[in-house]
Amino acid sequence: MNAPIKPSTSMEAMQARIRDIQEATRGVTAQYDRAYILQCIKEDRFPDELWAKLGEFGLLGLSIPEEYGGSGGGVLEITALNEALALAGVPTLFLVVTGLGRVPIVRNGTPEQIKKYVTPTCTGEKKMCFAITEPNAGTNSFAMTTLAQPNGKGGWTLNGQKVFISGARDADFMLVVARTTRAAEVKNRTEGMSLFVLDMKTPGIKLQQLNIQVETAERQYMVFFDNVELPADALIGEAGKGAKAMFEGLNSERLLAAGAALGLGDYALAKAVAYSKDRKPFGKPIGSYQALQHRMAMAKAQIEAARLMTYSAAERFDAGEDAGAHANMAKLLGSEAAVAAVEAALQTHGGYGFDRDYDVVTLWPMLRLLKIAPINNEMLLNYIGEHVLGLPKSY
Repeated sequence: MNAPIKPSTSMEAMQARIRDIQEATRGVTAQYDRAYILQCIKEDRFPDELWAKLGEFGLLGLSIPEEYGGSGGGVLEITALNEALALAGVPTLFLVVTGLGRVPIVRNGTPEQIKKYVTPTCTGEKKMCFAITEPNAGTNSFAMTTLAQPNGKGGWTLNGQKVFISGARDADFMLVVARTTRAAEVKNRTEGMSLFVLDMKTPGIKLQQLNIQVETAERQYMVFFDNVELPADALIGEAGKGAKAMFEGLNSERLLAAGAALGLGDYALAKAVAYSKDRKPFGKPIGSYQALQHRMAMAKAQIEAARLMTYSAAERFDAGEDAGAHANMAKLLGSEAAVAAVEAALQTHGGYGFDRDYDVVTLWPMLRLLKIAPINNEMLLNYIGEHVLGLPKSY
């Protein structure tokens, strides 16, 4: 008989890191659980107590080097944190936008900028959101019109607007992608884009809350910039060369979103399994019915496959490799698996699945949203078709 195949040392080390983060996170979610986050949603308030405890435990500092006040690690570790929170039914979009917003600053900012804008987020003292999407440009970020121009005093003047900005009300800083050269004036569409960090108390910033029906503590906003004056050190990296740094952040965002999908998908599936073992309208648990059992089993298989892709992509990202294809696949597979899981949970619960007290239908909007945001799955398929399969550009 052949000896069993053992996982590689790197795989074992990765799994150990994930387990450590999950254990530490359970120490937080034991105090601030699903009931807590639902209460925050009901009261329309940010989960400050949860966020402060994550900072106290050093979890908000994951992915940030220790010399800048972080806890070390990379995107893999903060993705594991996002999954662990979602596994407890406590997903937070703010961790997604914080995680992606810090990546370009850490990789392209000066030590002074990192200490000013990133270090305070490791303890929860400051919070950061991210702004890229615009009402007219939508998914085509290269067509954005938000413009930052030199103000003659060494700084910049920012004008324009952004939409679907999660957590803007509760953020202290915002990483904004803006043009420093208009789209019509560049030869290559990736040119002329720049990254800026804004203090949200800066005059000229106006927020308009959107009526988005998703069960999260973070609200979404339209953000208007009206002659917002920015200091020189608000610019991250070189003016007009921000596209690469932007995509570094967006790839990490894909992975963080995948982590949230995996955790919340497993959370929904666990509810389905528990209910199906207890519910016996014909004398036997409905979990024994193959029509339901197979649906749950398929969802679980999809979640586990997506989990492997997600952490493989995170390892590539942290190793400095091109993780674009894998990050896109991870988000695609994770969101599809999570929706399959919540659909199985709804079907298993029958009519009770739509009773808010059972807390199943409350999960559906968030998981369904992940097929659309932070980027829709159709665009991910376009990317895979063009950049992985080498097919002609489809749009």
